[in-house]
Amino acid sequence: MTYVILFLVGIVAYLISTLAGGGGALILLPVVGFYLSPAVVAPVVNLGNMIGRPARLVLFWQHIDWQIVKYYVPFAIAGAVVGGWVFVQLQAAWLQMLLGLFLISTVFQFRFGKKKRSFPMKASYFMPLGFAVTFISTLFGATGAVLNPFYLNMGLVKERMIATKTANSFIAGLAQLSSYAFLGALEGEMWLYGLAIGAGATIGNIVGKRQLKKVSDTRFRQYVIALMVVSGLLMVGRGLF
Repeated sequence: MTYVILFLVGIVAYLISTLAGGGGALILLPVVGFYLSPAVVAPVVNLGNMIGRPARLVLFWQHIDWQIVKYYVPFAIAGAVVGGWVFVQLQAAWLQMLLGLFLISTVFQFRFGKKKRSFPMKASYFMPLGFAVTFISTLFGATGAVLNPFYLNMGLVKERMIATKTANSFIAGLAQLSSYAFLGALEGEMWLYGLAIGAGATIGNIVGKRQLKKVSDTRFRQYVIALMVVSGLLMVGRGLF
C-alpha cells in the first residue's frame, strides 16, 4: 500500500509541479515523512525526483537555456557533495525559515504576478545559487521553489523555466544520489520507494506538459507565485515545529 500511495502522490505532485514551475518535492515531503522514517525522507524524495526527471528532460529538451546550465551545474555538484557530507550532522531549521520568508515575500515582489521582474538578474548569478540551493536540497530533500524568482527575473516562463530547471536538477541530482550512496544514506528498500515516486512523477510530467500549453504566461507566473507562497509557509512551519 505504501508503494501505491507514493506512486499516486508522485503523479499529483509532478502534475502540479509542471503547471507551477516546480515544488513537486515539497509536496512529497509530508507524505514520505508520514509513511517512512524522517531520517530517510531527503534521500528517498531526491531519488524519486531523479527517476522522474528523464521524462521531463525529454519532453522539454528544446526549451533548455544552456547558458544558465553551464553556470549552475558545476557549483551545484559541489553543493551536493558538501551537503551530503553534513547531511546527518547539521540541524538548520533557521535556514529553512529564512528561505520560507523569502518565498512568501515574492507575492509582493512580483505584485501578484502582474510584474514580470522584481530585481536585476544575470546568468552568472546562478553559480553561487547552484551551490547554495543544491546544498540545502541535499540536506532537507526539497527547497520548495527557491530558484523560481531568479528564473522569472531572467525572463524564463513556462516551458523555458521548466526545461532549464530540469536540466540543472538532473545533473545536480546525479551528484546528490552519488553522495548519499557513498555515505550509506541510500540503501535497500529506499530504492523501491524512490522508484514508486519516480514512476508516478513520470506520468505527472507527461499529463502536465499537455495542460501547460493551455496556460498563458501571466497565469503561469501567478501559479508560480502561489506555489512559492505555499512552499514558504510550509518551510517556515517545518522550521518552527
